[in-house]
Amino acid sequence: MLALRLARGARLLVLLRRLMVAAASACVGFLLLCTLMYALSHPEDSAAVVRLLWCGLPLASTVYLAVAVARADPGTRPRPGLFAVGLGPFRLSALAAASTALTCTLGSMVALLFFLHLRGDLSGLPFDGAAAGMLAAEQPLPLPAALTLLALVPLLATVATAVVLRPRAAAPDAEEPSGTPGGLPWGVALVALGLAVETYTSDGRPDDRPAGVLAGWALTALGLWLAGPGVTHLCGRLLQSLRPGATRLLAGRILMAESRRLGPPLGVMCAVASGAVTATAAYGSALQPWGPLTTLGATLVVVCTATTLLTAAIEVRQGRSEATTALRIVGAPATILRQAAALRAGVLVMVFVPLTLTVGALAAAPLTR
Repeated sequence: MLALRLARGARLLVLLRRLMVAAASACVGFLLLCTLMYALSHPEDSAAVVRLLWCGLPLASTVYLAVAVARADPGTRPRPGLFAVGLGPFRLSALAAASTALTCTLGSMVALLFFLHLRGDLSGLPFDGAAAGMLAAEQPLPLPAALTLLALVPLLATVATAVVLRPRAAAPDAEEPSGTPGGLPWGVALVALGLAVETYTSDGRPDDRPAGVLAGWALTALGLWLAGPGVTHLCGRLLQSLRPGATRLLAGRILMAESRRLGPPLGVMCAVASGAVTATAAYGSALQPWGPLTTLGATLVVVCTATTLLTAAIEVRQGRSEATTALRIVGAPATILRQAAALRAGVLVMVFVPLTLTVGALAAAPLTR
């Protein structure tokens, strides 16, 4: 009940984020239900399992977005006075998980209603049964299996939110920007392993062995996610090299300090963009008959990834608001702050764009033989 009251009293931006999570959860639930009905109507087709595996990409993107939105929610952050009324760190993390569960469950319910409506099982609204053929309306919907699939997003998002936002012991040096985040070597190793798996399993086209291509891309994406903080930290060091001035020094120190928060979403965006580069290079100018469900899944992955990155950028900007105010109080010109922001954006583009193109080209090489 408290989570529902906080949701009602939240600011407009917070409500829009939660609405995005609910919409993403509804899209994933709809994709899962469509895959279920395809498997029931084509029991001899082994592609149904592959379709279910590919649904894991939008599912993971939605869970990642839900965690990012829960982490950026100001209503679940520790504030003075909350502990006195029984809202300590553990209760706040539980509250964030409950809010995530409520939002994702709402999206899953919308997915079920929309699915039944397009199948023609619910009447009285426009477009009744408009997709009856594609959704195998002649097959009865197994309700237990459907509810199990629809529970995946709320369950996984709630568990991930509880794990990420769990209270941790205070570590004085945990936020020091001077150390290199330790995930960079593991990230590079996973990227190399993912490219090797894709090369070994593919046979000239991604349609030949889609499970192997998916496994290789998943390992590559995980590696880029792990390497993102380290690459962002190195971008900050790059800005401070060769006798930096005040602007470059400020921009570099900010990037180093924010690398652990901003790096993972940047790595995921790099993985999604490199996947698009790989698909473009693999299929070339030939038009692949992308169906509406494939288009929905790809759009969902891109939108969730971009929204997660934007949410993280807004969060880190709000986190340094006190430092920005202090710089203005001591007389720092506003132009220096704007130039530092432009330098940060520029160096990230200069590093991550070539990295994206390189990973995409390497992943596309075994698919274009």
